[in-house]
Amino acid sequence: MSKRTVRIGIDVGGTFTDAVVVDNETYEVIAKEKVPTTHHAEQGVAAGIVTAIEKVLTKNRISPDDVIFIAHGTTQATNALLEGDVAKVGIIGMGHGAEAGRSRRETTVGNIELAPGKYLATEHEFLDSSSMSDAAIHHAVETLRSRGCEVIVASESYSVDDPTNELRVIKVANDCGMIATGGYEISQLYGLSSRTRTAAVNAALIPKMMETADMTEAAVRGSGISKPLMIMRCDGGVMSIDEVRKRPILTMLSGLAAGVAGALMYEKITDGIFLEAGGTSTDISAIKDGKVMIKNAEVGGHKLYLTSLDVRTLGVAGGSMIVVEGGHLSDVGPRSAHIADLDYEVFTPVEKIVDPRVKLIAPRKEDRPSYAAIACRNGESYALTLAGAANILGYVPSGDYASGNIEAARLAWQALASSLGSSVEDLCRQAMDIAMGKVAEVVRSLTIDYDLNPNLIYLIGGGGSASVVAPALGDKMGIRHRIAANAPYISTIGVSLALVREQIERNVSNPTDADIRKIRHDVTEVIVRAGAAAETVDITVEIDAQRSILRATATGATELRTKDRVGEKRSETELAALVAEAAEVDVSAVSCVASEGRWHVFQVTAQKKALFGLVRSKKKLIRVVDEEGVIRLQKDDARVCVFTREELSEGFSSFVDSMTRYSDAGATLPKTYLFFGQKLSDLSGVLNKEQLMSLAELELEFAGENQPIVAVAARD
Repeated sequence: MSKRTVRIGIDVGGTFTDAVVVDNETYEVIAKEKVPTTHHAEQGVAAGIVTAIEKVLTKNRISPDDVIFIAHGTTQATNALLEGDVAKVGIIGMGHGAEAGRSRRETTVGNIELAPGKYLATEHEFLDSSSMSDAAIHHAVETLRSRGCEVIVASESYSVDDPTNELRVIKVANDCGMIATGGYEISQLYGLSSRTRTAAVNAALIPKMMETADMTEAAVRGSGISKPLMIMRCDGGVMSIDEVRKRPILTMLSGLAAGVAGALMYEKITDGIFLEAGGTSTDISAIKDGKVMIKNAEVGGHKLYLTSLDVRTLGVAGGSMIVVEGGHLSDVGPRSAHIADLDYEVFTPVEKIVDPRVKLIAPRKEDRPSYAAIACRNGESYALTLAGAANILGYVPSGDYASGNIEAARLAWQALASSLGSSVEDLCRQAMDIAMGKVAEVVRSLTIDYDLNPNLIYLIGGGGSASVVAPALGDKMGIRHRIAANAPYISTIGVSLALVREQIERNVSNPTDADIRKIRHDVTEVIVRAGAAAETVDITVEIDAQRSILRATATGATELRTKDRVGEKRSETELAALVAEAAEVDVSAVSCVASEGRWHVFQVTAQKKALFGLVRSKKKLIRVVDEEGVIRLQKDDARVCVFTREELSEGFSSFVDSMTRYSDAGATLPKTYLFFGQKLSDLSGVLNKEQLMSLAELELEFAGENQPIVAVAARD
């Protein structure tokens, strides 16, 4: 019998630190634990992490030797930025000749606003890089130290091409006992101002993140686990703890990324909206074609050279309090029972709700006293919450994490209903309608922004308050909903199942074959160094012609793993039915035109009415579905070709030509995708056929001679 191996995920939240153990083969959740987050312990949050690990291992008789992957998500970087708890940064800008004046201006970023009233303070020194001596660098470092700077950033124009001078500054600063980093380490894009600003935000996080990383790594080693600790990134992947020490900025917003990563791995979603609802806020994100949506991160209204999941956070969740103004229920949130330091009415024993009297409170000093609570005979006060309303209205099933004492909630809400001259049910419906109206606005925006297929959309609820938000929102918007498996632990599961991810961007206009090969090689080097097994790495290359950006994104597992989802394989008949439902056609209009590995390619014959329904036109649609029923590609003007590696230069080349459009402006290539084995290769980001053929050749380098390869070329 083969030995069972497991993966551990840890999510450090504001109140609790969660740990889950997941079977590496089946992705079954074997064990889960919650322990209080140890903010004030000598070891900081690391103490809670080691406690959680020890509990899940010992309670379930799991040997540390069985652990093949361990990772944790952290809100530390995000919280540090929101609270302004960051180091002061000294920037040494460099330039020479005619560029010196511009370089001086663009490396002087001033104080960077992190959140309202919270700033990252920077100081600046400038050196002429044409005559820069080590003595001059030393003087600049000591000058910045004397002004209270804890970290040095070296930033020079075109350092992405030649970082020699930035490396010189880093070495001298290190020799002086200062932590130092360079702009070239953060991004390989040319914009000096954005690169310097991003490097400064990164540098400001380094001291505390290094301290936490050291303590956390030591705690994991102390538990007997030999595998390296990985940390969740803001784009849904993981990185090694050594990379965190150099690039802590990549962990910013990683807590938000973990939940949707878990939902994507556990739920079969083609197009959908994931809602992770906690006590104070709900994180909302879009999924399209089975993938999360990525955007540029911002700090203080300025874009950073940093991509993160597009997660939109709203102050509506299970603990959201009810606002009463002018004698009527006027709002829900953004303050929660947690912020007011009150217990939920629905999680209170009914015998404590005696003689409840409504009182309006200000959860924080700056708030108006308009948030509803009840004062009871026992001298205790309890918050009226959205979770209470949802339980009363029957949205929360018995046994759910958010399920509470409905009788206690009714008594509490009756006090408010009596004071406002209303019924409990009417007030609860008003509260749910106001709250879901806010969430619906964000959902509609995401649906439009990413052109989600309305026939495929599901609302997927995660987090402890999943049943408070998702069912009510589904009713309001008329959208199907479901609660994710292990919803309260979905973020922790996402951490345990995450892939290593890396991205490199370079400014290259009209990239050559050599440029493409170089960036693929470089991103492979980086991701393998970050902990991915080379044989698991998938790379996507994109060319942004308008901004002259060449981008390579790589994902990989920490060990060879061919599955990326949980669930049984679907039959071809079942897959065809899913495609028919999504396209709103009869299943007889769906036919499978190619199957290879985990991929099934269907052609849909859709009829369109015209001229008042008298004339019908037929259109052929292409849908590519994985073996578990997730539609991974949806194209309405596309064709399919099956070929082998030997036929690349002729059969595949001719196929691409047949789908290329020609005009006075030149040739417009189709968006092209390759499917074989477990792999999906997206070649849609290239500009010319030479680049396309070169990338295809690289992608098929290790395909077998007779391996069938399915190509989809689309004009839309």
